[in-house]
Amino acid sequence: MVYYFTSTASDPPSTIYVGKDKFENEELIKYGWEEDFHADNLSSAHVYLRLPTGQSWEDIPSALVDDCAQLTKANSIEGNKRDNVTVIYTPWSNLKKDGSMAVGQVSFHEAKKACPLLSATKRILLPTRVNATINRLTKTRTEIAPPASSAHLLAEREAHLAGLRKMTNAELQKRRKEEARLAKERREEKVRKERDWEELYGEDAVRERAAEQGGWDEDDFM
Repeated sequence: MVYYFTSTASDPPSTIYVGKDKFENEELIKYGWEEDFHADNLSSAHVYLRLPTGQSWEDIPSALVDDCAQLTKANSIEGNKRDNVTVIYTPWSNLKKDGSMAVGQVSFHEAKKACPLLSATKRILLPTRVNATINRLTKTRTEIAPPASSAHLLAEREAHLAGLRKMTNAELQKRRKEEARLAKERREEKVRKERDWEELYGEDAVRERAAEQGGWDEDDFM
């Protein structure tokens, strides 16, 4: 079972989703493309945040981080009973999973980078459970049961990747059009300057000037 929540801590609202147990955690790890939240040193659900395209995990609004962290704490049997629980979050791409790990277990490819200011993980300390936050999120909860949940996660991931490819292709076409426009402007400017020079000094002077500058490309005047 995968549970979906809607957080109004951001504008527009954000989607947060959670696996019911460690087996669903495996599916989220496999098909993820967002941020992962996990209680430090405690068994808990993996909580994922669906970020809008173009938003960095490093600039998530603090209220939205808190919503995700509260869900993480609430979905940890041990962490839900404790105060002062630390929740770690990191990009999905930084999650490490290999065959030696138990079902639902992950580690990080990189916990810290060479520069401490560029840490690959972040932490938030929750002094206590905030029932108002959990109740608000619970009212928005929807769920998808397996095997439909796996198919849904896969379909969403494929749609996301297709959208990224489309965006990349559109940006490439835009850049090529801009380069062609600038090249055309340069050709036209060169022709204009040559014509102005010819009007002032005559055709022979233009040819002499072109020869001094290494000649011109006849295509410039086509």
